[in-house]
Amino acid sequence: MQSVSNISKPSLEQIVPAVGSSFLLRRFSKSCENVLANWHFHPELELIYVHGGSGKRHIGKHMSYFNDGDLVLMGSYLPHFGFTDRLTGNRSETVIQFKEDFLGDVFFSLPEMTNVRRMMELSKKGLAFHGETKKKIGDRIEALAWTDHYDRLIGLLSILKDLAQSQEFEVLNADGVALAVDTKDNDRMNDVYTYIRDHFKEHISLEEISDKVSMTVPAFCRYFKKISRKTFTKFVNEYRIVHATKLLAETSMSITEVSFESGFNNFSHFNKCFKEFTDKSPSEYRKGFKNVVRD
Repeated sequence: MQSVSNISKPSLEQIVPAVGSSFLLRRFSKSCENVLANWHFHPELELIYVHGGSGKRHIGKHMSYFNDGDLVLMGSYLPHFGFTDRLTGNRSETVIQFKEDFLGDVFFSLPEMTNVRRMMELSKKGLAFHGETKKKIGDRIEALAWTDHYDRLIGLLSILKDLAQSQEFEVLNADGVALAVDTKDNDRMNDVYTYIRDHFKEHISLEEISDKVSMTVPAFCRYFKKISRKTFTKFVNEYRIVHATKLLAETSMSITEVSFESGFNNFSHFNKCFKEFTDKSPSEYRKGFKNVVRD
């Protein structure tokens, strides 16, 4: 894995629509990964459809595992990591990025757009769609890649309207997002999160991580709690649990093996953390996941 010092930190992503279009649509094939895997943000809203595959979501201060693809709408300035990599196993990924005023200052204030405007406001916390909405809307999002600019615009408005009417969604950061979007903060948090991603299977001491961002331990603890609303230890344990859910869903590893592979050296502590984060024991989670797949 890359060390923190080798990770580029484009915390603010610059988005430029194609000539003749008011928003940006990109489709990544299975063999062409979305290279923006770092912790980043942008003024644009982002609608992402991952066709098939499974992976991790890290949006704002929310972390979770998705299976059989994903459909997510993220609002302006909501920090997030990339959704796919070579291990995701997805067929494709389609990304649509547009500014809140990409159709003018008043368009989304029109009475006809009330539901869409409310959804766009709620999307600042991150929205994940599931069920028939994910499948049907996902197919339509992919189809936009092969339409001309006019039909692509009309298609996006139709998609936003149907998403706004759907009840099949989850608010990912239900209690709000406290993450700052200052460039310096995002660079620093990108260092922290990248280090966690690379070393979560190992013990990460507060002295170690504080030194990575040139802060004292007390200053780092205050800073991290202010940004993420969690202690560093709790955040790392939750990241480990998300990895554990992926292993429980995708492998036949024993629960003890999953525990150690996820960075927990104490099995009892793993069970306690897993229960707190998912409201289920590891065995209950695995059983429930298999039942969902079977259905």
